[in-house]
Amino acid sequence: MMESQNRRRAPAWTEREVRDLIAVWGDETVLAELRSKRRNTKTYAKVSKGMQDRGYNRDSQQCRVKIKELRQAYQKTRDANSRSGSEPQTCRFYDELYAILGGAASTDPPMWYDSVCGSSETTEEHFREEEHDDNHAQNSTQTQ
Repeated sequence: MMESQNRRRAPAWTEREVRDLIAVWGDETVLAELRSKRRNTKTYAKVSKGMQDRGYNRDSQQCRVKIKELRQAYQKTRDANSRSGSEPQTCRFYDELYAILGGAASTDPPMWYDSVCGSSETTEEHFREEEHDDNHAQNSTQTQ
């Protein structure tokens, strides 16, 4: 039997829990680490610890997945709103997510610098790459 079938599904996130996750995620030190590192396992462990400090029991994987879902919902809404002639759309927690993902005073997207490779890209490009890596890793474990 596969390991994922043995695991129980985590309880659904409450609205208050998601707001607290966004607050922990939005901390400048957490954001700086997520922008500056390619491997974020330790950073998501810090996010999980921050959630534990607020009285929740979420592991780093649950926090990573929820942050990824929130980021995708925000980006999908922002992309839909950037199309001319489309009805304005929103998603849950849009304002809070805008403060983290799109609230920079500058019109330039935040930059991601990879100190190992010496390359840079926008944060959005990095997250797309990270999602691709996640999907690739998921697919390769499912085929084994």
